[in-house]
Amino acid sequence: MIHQYQLNGYNIVLDTCSGSIHVVDEVAYDIIGLYETHTPEEIVAAMLEKYHARSDVTGKDIEACIEDVRGLKEAGKLFTPDTFAEMAGTFKERSGDVVKALCLHVAHTCNLNCAYCFASQGKYHGDRALMSFEVGKQALDFLMEHSGTRRNLEVDFFGGEPLMNWEVVKRLVGYARSVEKERGKNFRFTLTTNGMLIDDEVIDFVNREMSNVVLSLDGRKEINDRTRVDYAGNGSYERIVPKFQKLVAARGGRNYYIRGTFTHANPDFTRDIFHMADDLGFTELSMEPVVCAPGDAAALNDADLEIVKEQYEILAKDMLRRQKEGRPITFYHYMLDLTEGPCIYKRISGCGSGTEYMAVTPWGDLYPCHQFVGEEAYKLGDVWNGVQNTALREEFRACNAYARPDCDGCWARLYCSGGCAANAYHATGSIRGVYKAGCELFRKRIECAIMMKAARETAL
Repeated sequence: MIHQYQLNGYNIVLDTCSGSIHVVDEVAYDIIGLYETHTPEEIVAAMLEKYHARSDVTGKDIEACIEDVRGLKEAGKLFTPDTFAEMAGTFKERSGDVVKALCLHVAHTCNLNCAYCFASQGKYHGDRALMSFEVGKQALDFLMEHSGTRRNLEVDFFGGEPLMNWEVVKRLVGYARSVEKERGKNFRFTLTTNGMLIDDEVIDFVNREMSNVVLSLDGRKEINDRTRVDYAGNGSYERIVPKFQKLVAARGGRNYYIRGTFTHANPDFTRDIFHMADDLGFTELSMEPVVCAPGDAAALNDADLEIVKEQYEILAKDMLRRQKEGRPITFYHYMLDLTEGPCIYKRISGCGSGTEYMAVTPWGDLYPCHQFVGEEAYKLGDVWNGVQNTALREEFRACNAYARPDCDGCWARLYCSGGCAANAYHATGSIRGVYKAGCELFRKRIECAIMMKAARETAL
């Protein structure tokens, strides 16, 4: 399978199964499009007719290009057959019951009242609660005990708002650090916060102990304060931005992300990206489309999706300009490694939710990921007894790029691994469904990311 598209002046041909990417001229682009369905004679005739006004396009040139295409096919770089279907699921089967990452819901409560919150203002449609140190400690022990020979372990402090349980966060980090060497492990922590409770102590601790920090900001003041408000209805922008700037400045180049959500109110989200970069000085950025019920006021409609896709192109072109000017920014969804990225097994199997990665509630219950918390049918077990709903775990283990009928024939499935199981479930009622709007936007992001790679490579 191949995928052809034109973007920013580049004619790009992606060979899906080999991963080969070809940047070609328009004649070669057209020839490749006809190669599998037309004879060489038909292709020559079609090209001579289309490019009759061009003196540099001759029959011999076209024949030579056809031979080049044939050579690429024989070399396994074009029209490569799909030989990966039999691998589907084997990566997770080989990994056994190894768990490598936990999302610790240390606070099922929040000091903001964001209108679009998927977690129901941190309650996850349940009771407000704070995780005790004892539960968190057991979760870390569970992770170490079930991580096999894996050394690097990932732990996300999540909520709600995790800083509302700050003392427990600090104690859990301290516990992990006290045992990791003797257990042969290395903990990498991430904190996701709305910023309301950041102070100097938090900044010092986070910058010392957290491998990454995710800071929630939706962009311009009028956009952020439209939805990210406290329980009195007051916006958060003025209170959090100076704290984020101070934290990032003190971080000394270590990983962070300013993470926003765009909604029906701002499908032109690049205005918010550029505000955060140019006006606020942030360079590590992420903006996610809102996921909510179709009738919600924040939901993106079909017209919005077309605007968003155009915005992705605008952003990609602008990022190339910024790089040329020596002031680059990073956009999370454009981070694509074409040479040393995930192996094919991982590209097929996906994120590992429900198998390698789980979320832990304040009560110690295990769920496939944070977006399933509160869905009682998706409870896997708990941190004391481990995974007890093994049938559910096996259902997630079998969920991959080849398990979803709607993914059949999609050129992007080895980049998304079949997509997000939670989004699929909330959109279709099945983890083997697809969230079609999300698919549409994902494909556009990948096209933009590949174009940026092509632009950088051809500029060398």
